[in-house]
Amino acid sequence: MAWNNWTRKAAATVGSLALVTALAACGGSGAGGGAGAGDGESKAPEDIQVGVAMPTETSERWIADGASVKKQLEEAGYTVDLQFANDDIPTQQQQIDQMITKGDDILVVASIDGTALSTQLQAAADANIPIIAYDRLINGTENVDFYVTFDNYNVGVQQATSLLTGLGLLDADGKKTDKKGPLNVELFAGSIDDNNAHFFWKGAMDTLQPYLDDKTIVVKSGQTDIQQAATLRWSQEEAQSRMEDLITAHYAGGKTKIDGILSPFDGISRGVITALSNAGYGKTMKAGLPVVTGQDAEIASVKLIDDGVQYSTIFKDTRKLATQAVDAVKAYAGGGEPEANDTETYDNGKKVVPSFLLDSDIVIKDNIKSLLVDSEYYTAEEVKAGQSK
Repeated sequence: MAWNNWTRKAAATVGSLALVTALAACGGSGAGGGAGAGDGESKAPEDIQVGVAMPTETSERWIADGASVKKQLEEAGYTVDLQFANDDIPTQQQQIDQMITKGDDILVVASIDGTALSTQLQAAADANIPIIAYDRLINGTENVDFYVTFDNYNVGVQQATSLLTGLGLLDADGKKTDKKGPLNVELFAGSIDDNNAHFFWKGAMDTLQPYLDDKTIVVKSGQTDIQQAATLRWSQEEAQSRMEDLITAHYAGGKTKIDGILSPFDGISRGVITALSNAGYGKTMKAGLPVVTGQDAEIASVKLIDDGVQYSTIFKDTRKLATQAVDAVKAYAGGGEPEANDTETYDNGKKVVPSFLLDSDIVIKDNIKSLLVDSEYYTAEEVKAGQSK
């Protein structure tokens, strides 16, 4: 999809649009490999409706993302069509179809399944609508123009690093300690149809592999492949069920304790912790709860960290991600292209998608205040209650 086709779309309704001077081309190409995206006419924010497709409202994280994107776009003067798909692929497909039919001018899409939107994105390309992939890469199509996300490989590195620190194998400065193994660890991955899950897994496994190789840490179940560790739709319930099965099969009776759990998401972590608690960890057994990692700094898990139940999570500030999405919208609305800081990493099978990557932080009990409260992401009262207002 070439962004210079925006000119034709604008011309069809020029009587109702406030067109301003076209920006000079700034290189690159839109989806489909057309002419430079900067060749199009710019449009005023009040003349643009932005469709925002989010995957679900069952996760605190995605509710926060949707709210942040909507708020910042509206503050910039855009009309926003925000939809949540309840983790149902046909629902998200239908929502995007409707956005295109209604004439939404730019789409911001956090996909449920990164391979399930080819038909919708082709329709968007045919209608000259730019597509911004939000946090989850959309795969198998040329019709995605830009990608805003965090450095997902590094998120996996951070998860594994926090696990090793919690186990006492690394100190606070990331240096190896004198602690010896073997320590029993089980591994969880995200939803296999989410491109990010693979980056998280690779970053984590690259970090853990030396410790697995020398038997400092041992996966007693032998489940060290992402297909074995995957959790469909990042489901808390599925994670709990798998953890229960692992305990029954490999740690029955508490004779062999579990020392750590690599978890890529706070919802999965809470499912794991429930299974462990039901099996006596932290209660009747002498062994306390294992070191459990997480991601997304969901308030329920932040409270668990503050209470000493969950060890860590990864904080990805959705406000900053929303800002990058809004900046991308502004660039396309202005007839140009968003600024990328990565043009090599994210190959979706059809093209390398220009991307903007943000940094993330490891949250443990000692830095909840500095990272989450002082930044006004949560209040101290919300952390204490484990619930956002």
